Amino acid sequence: MARPFLAVALAGLFAAACAQDSPAPPPRRGPDISIPLDTQTIEALVPRDATLDGLLRAHSFSVELVQAAVDAARGVFDPRDLRANRPYRLVRSLDGFLREFEYQIDTDRFLRIISPDRSQPAVLQAEVLPYVKQTTVTAVRGRIDEEHPSLIAAMEATGENLTLAIDLAELFSGQIDFQSDLQPGDTFELLFEKSTREGQFAGYGNILAATFVADGKTHQAIRWENPDTGKAAYYDAEGRSLKRFFLVSPLKFEPRVTSRFSRQRLHPVYHTMRAHLGVDYAAPHGAAVVAVASGTVVSAGWAGQGGNQVRILHDRGVETYYLHLSSFAAGIRAGASVDQNQIIGRVGSTGAATGPHLDFRLRRNGVFVDPVSERRRQPPGDPIHPANRPAFLTARDAMLKQIEATVLAEAPTERPDAARAGQ
Repeated sequence: MARPFLAVALAGLFAAACAQDSPAPPPRRGPDISIPLDTQTIEALVPRDATLDGLLRAHSFSVELVQAAVDAARGVFDPRDLRANRPYRLVRSLDGFLREFEYQIDTDRFLRIISPDRSQPAVLQAEVLPYVKQTTVTAVRGRIDEEHPSLIAAMEATGENLTLAIDLAELFSGQIDFQSDLQPGDTFELLFEKSTREGQFAGYGNILAATFVADGKTHQAIRWENPDTGKAAYYDAEGRSLKRFFLVSPLKFEPRVTSRFSRQRLHPVYHTMRAHLGVDYAAPHGAAVVAVASGTVVSAGWAGQGGNQVRILHDRGVETYYLHLSSFAAGIRAGASVDQNQIIGRVGSTGAATGPHLDFRLRRNGVFVDPVSERRRQPPGDPIHPANRPAFLTARDAMLKQIEATVLAEAPTERPDAARAGQ
C-alpha cells in the first residue's frame, strides 16, 4: 500500500510546482475614469451684420469680458469689420471665461485674442498674425473648344479656378481681346505660384511665364525682375514690355460687344439713325469699370443721355469716356489722377439706356475714333535695356522649359494596352 500512497503524494507535489511556475492571470480592470474637459471649443461662420461685440455676446460671455475683448482687438483690428461667412474659432472655459478667439480676416491673416494668464482670465491680448502657407510653383495647359468656349471654362477644366483665369486675362489685356479673339483650338499654358494652408488651397501668387495662342497668333509673357531697380514686370519673348498705352477693354474680363463704332446706327431708345461714337459692352450691373490708361479726370458726373459719365485726359492727345455708370469709385472727381487698370466706376443703365452696359468712347486730337481699331494699332512696349538682355533670355528659357517639364510630368500616362487598342 506504500507505493500507491507515495505515487499520489509525488503527483500532488508535481502539480503544485507547475502551478507556482504558471503566470498569474491578469488583474481585472474596472471601468475607465472619465476626466471632464475644462473648456468648450466652438467653430462656426460669422453671421450676417455681426460685430465682435455682438458675436461674443451671442455666446453668453459677460458684458465686462466682451468689452475687454473688444478693447484688446481695437488696437490691431476694427471690431466692427467682421465679414459674413468668414470662419471663426472660440475656446471658452466652463466657468464662462474666454480662453482663445480666432477670426479669419482674409486668406493671409487672422485675428487672435487670448487670455495669457489663467490667474487673470479677464485680461485679454489681441494680435493679427499671418497664416503659415506653403507656396509651390506649378504649370497647367488648357484649350478653348466647343465644350469649354471661354477662358474661364477652359481654366476650370485644368483644375484651377476663376481667379487664375482673370489674372491670365489681365496679363494679356494689351494684346488679346478675350471677347472677339478667342477661337476653338486656341491654347494656353502657364507657370505660376500656388499657395496652400494646412493642405487646402489658399490663393495664387505671381504668374511667372505664360504662352497664349489666340486666333493663330502666339503671345508670350515672362515675369522678370530688373536687377537695377528691383522691380518686376512682364515682357514678351523678345524682351519688349507687355504694358501698352491702352488696355484692350475697360472691363475686367470677357466683355461682350453689343454695338460697335459707327457713323450711322439705329438708336435702341429713340429709333432714329444716329452716329454711335463708341463701343457698347454688355456687362452685369455693378461690374467694375477701369481706366484703360493713366491720366487725369476731366469730369465725373451727369451727362444727360450718357447718364453718369467719367471723362479722362491721357497723354498723346487722347481722351476716354465711360458712359451709363451706376456709380463712381471713391475719389473719382475732376482733377484726380488715375492709373491704368484703376477702378473708376461701376456698370449701370443711367441715361438713355435699355439695360446695363458700358458705352466706351475714345477721342484723339479732338476727333472720336474707333477704340477697337486704335487698340490694334498700338506699338510694342519698351524693350529691356541691352545690358540686361542676356540675363532676361536666360530666365525666359528656364521658365519656358519648366512649363514644359511640369505639364508633361503631370499629364496622365497612357497604358500600353490602351495605346495598342487605339492603333
